[in-house]
Amino acid sequence: MKQRAPLFKGICWLLVGLAVLIPASAALGFQREEVPTGFLGAMIGVVFLVIGVLYVYMALALQTIAKKTNTENAWLAWIPIANVILMLNVAKKPLWWFILCLIPIVSIVIFIIVWMAIAEARGKPGWWGILLIVPVVGLIVPGYLAWSD
Repeated sequence: MKQRAPLFKGICWLLVGLAVLIPASAALGFQREEVPTGFLGAMIGVVFLVIGVLYVYMALALQTIAKKTNTENAWLAWIPIANVILMLNVAKKPLWWFILCLIPIVSIVIFIIVWMAIAEARGKPGWWGILLIVPVVGLIVPGYLAWSD
């Protein structure tokens, strides 16, 4: 079963990509047979570029927050699952909360509570953690907590 997992993952990503690209091409007026391959490749490239830039931004912000709060192992901000453990350390929450982060709806509440504690660890009001659920403002909050005085 474990040998089939990468194949299953690849098929899932392919289906997700098609679910995003086909409606986008229809919205732009292309018929399915007329969608230029270069357009699809450029669209996928832009999506990966945006995701990469956001990942680097969040990792730098979390690493800076960890350094300013004198938390050990600030480099964990660059490792995808370990950065959750780093956030729990910065927020001074128990590590078993990591298990709660795996539960779909509970994880949203846990991340808000953790970011509220991170904001308080940086000397800011706790309501800054709630702002993470606001779409555009949620991108500004980690940077503000990291690079403000």
